[in-house]
Amino acid sequence: MDRILTASAARGTVSLVAGITSGLVREARERHDLAPTASAAVGRLLTAAALLGASLNGRERLTLQLVGDGPIGSITADAWSTGLHAVGARAYARNGHADVPLNPRGKFDVAGAVGSGKLQVTKTYEVGQPYSSIVPLASGEIGDDVAAYLLNSEQIPSVVALGVLADPGGIRAAGGVIAQVMPGADDATIAALERNAASMAPITTQIVEGAGTEALLRAVAGDLDLKLFDTYEIAFDCRCTREKVETVLLGLGKDELAKIAREQPRTEATCDFCGETYVLTADDVRGLAERLG
Repeated sequence: MDRILTASAARGTVSLVAGITSGLVREARERHDLAPTASAAVGRLLTAAALLGASLNGRERLTLQLVGDGPIGSITADAWSTGLHAVGARAYARNGHADVPLNPRGKFDVAGAVGSGKLQVTKTYEVGQPYSSIVPLASGEIGDDVAAYLLNSEQIPSVVALGVLADPGGIRAAGGVIAQVMPGADDATIAALERNAASMAPITTQIVEGAGTEALLRAVAGDLDLKLFDTYEIAFDCRCTREKVETVLLGLGKDELAKIAREQPRTEATCDFCGETYVLTADDVRGLAERLG
């Protein structure tokens, strides 16, 4: 089971969260038959959503939507609380088969697949209107882009390290860590955090070598007096239902539904996030039309 661990450091002036998301990203790759570069891109954004989603309560939801001019087009990731110490997350790419050559360092060229564009972050609360913020992409590598959002929209300087290791056989490892500098942090704390982030091994290297969430946190916190808090289970989840499909169809109106029932023996709707297909017969659609009077 994938897990997320929260913590603080430096007398509460640094907030940290780390997660192992290998299973989560693996399921996303398999559901959408993602190409290797697309797997890395979707996996990073999905991991970021899951890490940030650990702070959500009740019916709150966090949506990260990255839109670029590269071949992948756009990526959307959602996260929400699914119960006590549990987080559900899902994601999809507009073009999940997008693939580009490795970059000069021999790594997935996520920036090349994403291109230039923007990151929109939307928070939906139990009460009140959703809040959205849009920032330009800093690099297209996703970790940098999430850090830019936290700095520019929430005024929180942050270290964001995300990683996905994939090969022709699938996802070998995925995970990430986010360290946020809170009010009251002194210059020495910030400098230490920056040094630790620059010197630590890549996230996926640490995971492959056996690191768990606590080890990831200690790698970035170093000697900064780490205090561990809560552990969360994280799993791929989706909120699509047949009832939601019917609600969308009802919005077409009685006449349009009657026309569909006459012309199509079956109507299909497929969820972008999980790939589930809902099939309605002509009689089902006719019944929806009748519900409208």
